[in-house]
Amino acid sequence: MLDPKQCILYSGGAAGTEQFFGSLSETWGIEEVNYSFDGHQIERKRGVRVLTSEELAGKDVSLTYVSKLLHREYTKAPLFRKVLQSICWQVSSGEQIIVVGAIQKDHTVKGGTGWGAEFAKICNKPLLVFDQPTDKWFNWHEDHWEEVQEPCITVRHFTATGTRFLEHNGRKAIQDLFSRSFAN
Repeated sequence: MLDPKQCILYSGGAAGTEQFFGSLSETWGIEEVNYSFDGHQIERKRGVRVLTSEELAGKDVSLTYVSKLLHREYTKAPLFRKVLQSICWQVSSGEQIIVVGAIQKDHTVKGGTGWGAEFAKICNKPLLVFDQPTDKWFNWHEDHWEEVQEPCITVRHFTATGTRFLEHNGRKAIQDLFSRSFAN
């Protein structure tokens, strides 16, 4: 088990999954870094790190590439690009990436959350996903998902992101993950 007071959560502070991870982190005494940028709407105000235009540009991604990788079309709006760039900062900062959402048949995760999961794969970071529709945890292993029973956060610097539409089973899965991972 990890000492929560020696841990840092990297996230984005958005409504839903990120907000819930942040709230639990605060309760457990875990430091929190929420990457944001000017004009970004976030729910968490604790540990906000506002990225400069230069910092965002340093994590720029091709929207055409992301669309092809995730098999869907994304908007070319500047705000969306900044969201993807801030997700790159989150994933780059953590040693283990935790995502809550829905795994699709093409092995991607649904929605904008999918970019965080795909970027973790590209960076070869340990990736743990709670699939709300099946109520199960999965690890990404080389080129496929493997179901995991009772996973834990295994590193002091971890990243959490996910759906804005966090369901009851997703909240319970996160609470249980924290209980298994951190010493009281």
